[in-house]
Amino acid sequence: MIHFFNSSRHAQTDLAIDLGTANTRVIRRGEGVIFDEPSLCCFSGTASRATCVAAGNEVGAMVGRMHAGMEVRRPLARGVLQDIRSASALLEHALKSVGGKRGFRKPRALIGIPADATKAEAGALRTAANDAGIGEVKLISEPFAAAMGTEMPLGSARSSMIIECGAGTTEIAVYSLNGLCKTRSVRQGGLALDAGLADFLHAKYHFLIGGQTAEQLKRELVLYFDSQSIANDEIVVKGLDLQKGGPAALALSHSELLPVFEKHVAPLVDAAMTVLGEISPDLAADLVADAIVMTGGSACVGMFAHELSQKSGIAVAVADEEALCVSKGLERMLSD
Repeated sequence: MIHFFNSSRHAQTDLAIDLGTANTRVIRRGEGVIFDEPSLCCFSGTASRATCVAAGNEVGAMVGRMHAGMEVRRPLARGVLQDIRSASALLEHALKSVGGKRGFRKPRALIGIPADATKAEAGALRTAANDAGIGEVKLISEPFAAAMGTEMPLGSARSSMIIECGAGTTEIAVYSLNGLCKTRSVRQGGLALDAGLADFLHAKYHFLIGGQTAEQLKRELVLYFDSQSIANDEIVVKGLDLQKGGPAALALSHSELLPVFEKHVAPLVDAAMTVLGEISPDLAADLVADAIVMTGGSACVGMFAHELSQKSGIAVAVADEEALCVSKGLERMLSD
């Protein structure tokens, strides 16, 4: 796994790919993000002969609305590859969309991967990329890319701590002198919170909601919890009422769903506190003087930052354009 960066090694790299659980982004040197679509593929046919009929944006509107002969697959789960075939199809779709296949030479690419990915998981990602038509693949630790994207002083003798909060995994890393000092990953992200909200409504109200509704509900709740100016505490959720046996709308209070968020954030805060308790005193002293930086597209990153700051007593800052930090870091590696 790569934890530091040598620009000369990547001078001829064509593209960088931020292959996320929720979204996939392709970055080209000098152009920034040129492709940003959901990490979704739709397959049609029997399991043994299924073919990919759509990928990316086109699949988003199809989720939960397909007939029995179609299946939506997400290439990654909890931040790592779970389906090589759908990953290959998604990457091939991305390459075609950006004109990545030019001439006879296969494009070279940097691809982000969780810091704790196993050799088998890294090998599966290389296989999917090669199957999609990508030539040489160099894997970059995602928290390191995120730190690069925030322009943290990774090369200095002072410590820097970053927490990358994604849809499938949350990664905590401490760097100093361009090296990884401590890391810890929690295979839990924004999609787990979606599932937690759906499970709560199912268990308490016998009410079913789909994935898109759960995500929309999560984002509305985050907006409410982060704003003290919203007076109306009621929220209306639409889905399937199992007691009535049909479609319905359920009205409940925002505050009733706060424990779901607290339960989601608690293990993430505990993981960060574990890292803080395992680093050297000198590294810890640097963090007290500076701040922990949070990145990633997880909707509850602000709540996580607040809870961690309260428990640790250390300032926690959410990066600008936090969802794009990994992509920005990969772009820096292409450009340097």
